[in-house]
Amino acid sequence: MMLITCPDCGPRDEAEFVCGGATHIVRPPLTASDAEWGEYLFYRDNPRGLLRERWRHAYGCGQWFNVARHTVTHAIVAVYRMTETPGGAGA
Repeated sequence: MMLITCPDCGPRDEAEFVCGGATHIVRPPLTASDAEWGEYLFYRDNPRGLLRERWRHAYGCGQWFNVARHTVTHAIVAVYRMTETPGGAGA
């Protein structure tokens, strides 16, 4: 189990959270082709290494926040609010 530090509630067990997938994904313009929309909606990178993800504290405060996590070791490098930039999160 991972220990995730919620920006509002502090360190909590992974079971209290829900992962919302990769974060900082740029949405294509409305004029984008069907292929570009398909790429945006259905394909995500699955890197071996640092990945920035959205998490929600579902069984706590309910807030969304970002986590920079290593996908192999599950080590959490940084936790930052949705309104903050990645900064020290391996940007």
